[in-house]
Amino acid sequence: MIVLKKVRILFLFVGLLLAVNCSKNSDDTPPDPDVIDKSANLLATGDSASDILSNDTYTKLLIEVAYVTGFQPNAEAMTNFQSFLQSRTFKQDIEIQYKELPSPNEDDLSLQEIADLESDNRTAYNEGSTLAIYIYFADAPSEDDDAAEGTVTLGAVYRNTSMVIHESTVRDLATQSSQVTIADVETAALNHEFGHLLGLVNLGSPTVNDHEDPDATHHCDIQGCLMRAELQFGGGLLSMMTSRVSKGSAAVPGLDSECILDLQANGGR
Repeated sequence: MIVLKKVRILFLFVGLLLAVNCSKNSDDTPPDPDVIDKSANLLATGDSASDILSNDTYTKLLIEVAYVTGFQPNAEAMTNFQSFLQSRTFKQDIEIQYKELPSPNEDDLSLQEIADLESDNRTAYNEGSTLAIYIYFADAPSEDDDAAEGTVTLGAVYRNTSMVIHESTVRDLATQSSQVTIADVETAALNHEFGHLLGLVNLGSPTVNDHEDPDATHHCDIQGCLMRAELQFGGGLLSMMTSRVSKGSAAVPGLDSECILDLQANGGR
């Protein structure tokens, strides 16, 4: 009887080991190939500056432009924007994909709400030698706009490959001047915000020489530069652009020599 009991206990123990092993093996399944790795697109603003500027890791730029119905970006502005990218980065293979979206039906939008909309709608992420950018053209203004102060936000960046353009605000601003067009304001907003994704100013592309505005973090202190703080906010931008046109210059400012030097030092042109 004692022997039989020992045999039964041994069989029971072996059975438990097999059950444990089977359970362990069943959890060790290969990853789902259809699951998208989004981690490289969920970093802080400026973290991908060098990758965007150079061709060391990524040779293609895929830009997903998501826009609310009726607020598709201006074709001329998008052409200007692509030319800006090709002039300041080594990315010559640039593809732009458009995605029409319904309105979120909000009176204004916070950056968190914009990020949540991206999570629901973004389809383009880094893959292989392709670096993906997401730009959302909103039909609602920023929640930070201050009508009493006359300040409006044209755009913002909120991750390393994510930005928003408040298209309704862009259009409203452009109608206030007979010398500045929607394409002008939209181009300025796109180029300025993407300048932040390129690491300007001191936001992923370190400054070679100090030119960061002490009163406006991550903006340039040199007059006439694309990365001046007023280009992010309506009233200042309109005054700058109108002044440039009246003097015979192009409405949209370019980068000053210090900003260009910063980009070149971080892998750009």
